[in-house]
Amino acid sequence: MQVVRNWAARYAPLVGLVGILGSVFEVNAGDYEGSPQVAEFVGEMTRDYGFAGEQLMAVFRDAERKQSILDAISRPAERVKPWKEYRPMFITDARIARGVDFWRQHEAVLARAEREYGVPAQVIVSIIGVETFFGRNTGNYRVIDALSTLSFDYPPRAEFFRKELREFLLLAREEQVDPLTLKGSYAGAMGLPQFMPSSFRAYAVDFDGDGHINIWTNPDDAIGSVASYFKRHGWVAGEPVVSLSTVRGELADSGLSPGIEPVKTVGELRALGWSSHDALRDDMPVTAFRLEGANGPEYWMGLKNFYAITRYNRSVMYAMAVHQLSELLVQARGVK
Repeated sequence: MQVVRNWAARYAPLVGLVGILGSVFEVNAGDYEGSPQVAEFVGEMTRDYGFAGEQLMAVFRDAERKQSILDAISRPAERVKPWKEYRPMFITDARIARGVDFWRQHEAVLARAEREYGVPAQVIVSIIGVETFFGRNTGNYRVIDALSTLSFDYPPRAEFFRKELREFLLLAREEQVDPLTLKGSYAGAMGLPQFMPSSFRAYAVDFDGDGHINIWTNPDDAIGSVASYFKRHGWVAGEPVVSLSTVRGELADSGLSPGIEPVKTVGELRALGWSSHDALRDDMPVTAFRLEGANGPEYWMGLKNFYAITRYNRSVMYAMAVHQLSELLVQARGVK
């Protein structure tokens, strides 16, 4: 982020947008020059959040519409892979080895995050590993291009992405960084933990105390931010994540949860033929799901901490990949 800091220092005296979104760009008319949608959006940002319209328009004159982004988000969903194919995508020897290295390199920061937020170090490491392979794959699109393209040229989800564009411009102003330099995924997810701008503003933290939140190149802030996210989404320190179950009888599958929300209790599942391998209270709400494993069907009860992981990504397979990778990281590192 050094280039960003230098940019901010150089143009800090400029007025408007805390001097960061200033009219310092001498650019030709871009993809969004003269767009009524952009003009309306800029008007809203000027009226509601005190942005200087002329200076904000300078940012959008530099923003580019990316067809590759529209192609990516419009691509038909691939066949949902069964667990036996999904798991090997994220749980590999290379990812485990890199995770152990990352843990050792940032051991003190991870330990502090665990103390302050109650989220185990291995879960934080696992999230960063699944999301970006520990920073290897954080995305090469400028966030301003991704969010502008999806806000103004993708009607099916324009409302959502305009909100994220608003949040992005606000975070750039708050952090005093040049919005034209920040990069992320084609959908605008950013940094080691792949936070969307709204998640950044709600949950990201300045964990190293340097006065800025940098989840792109500062692992300390990324680690603290992941821990903050989980704490705010209900992670309970010391509690388990899932419980393997055995099922019997014709009613067993009627206990499966229709989504990720814990809609049945352990007692209700027991009445339908489910038997947990762990001692769980009958009144405990759980997410009941079945995975097609390499050795046949697997039945699981997801507990409160499992639900917290699904708040990061609304997928039971994603949550299981994070959980099982975290367990393998502990084993590989030799921590009891």
